[in-house]
Amino acid sequence: MNGRKRHLLVDTIGLVLKVVVHAADIQDRDGAKLLLEAVKGLLPRLMLIWADGGYAGQLIGWVKEVCGWVLEIVKRNDDQAGFVVLPRRWVVERTLAWLGRYRRLSKDYEALPRTSEALIYAAMCNLMVRRLARKSQPVAPG
Repeated sequence: MNGRKRHLLVDTIGLVLKVVVHAADIQDRDGAKLLLEAVKGLLPRLMLIWADGGYAGQLIGWVKEVCGWVLEIVKRNDDQAGFVVLPRRWVVERTLAWLGRYRRLSKDYEALPRTSEALIYAAMCNLMVRRLARKSQPVAPG
């Protein structure tokens, strides 16, 4: 199958902690395992992870057993029609939108998944540095 999937672990404000890019023929739950195994032991304060319905099922037990974290699925209410902003789920969607502003990340141009991962980290570094620079601008006396 052609294509790629991106799995991002972000903090509560949407900054990327870890990213894994892999072929699209790997199921979401298996991609999540690749992501979470990569950060196991690196984030000692991590206790709770929010995810969408694509990560439901046996992954919840696996995360608890292997990593010691709670995986909480943010589900959409079946009664709601159309687009609805779901609590916590919009954080990663916003991060993906930020990354989509970078031309090299707007489409899958890269031959290697590692290159895509590196470009995501570079884009996030750029975004964070620009925010820091904006906040550290001296205020002119008025």
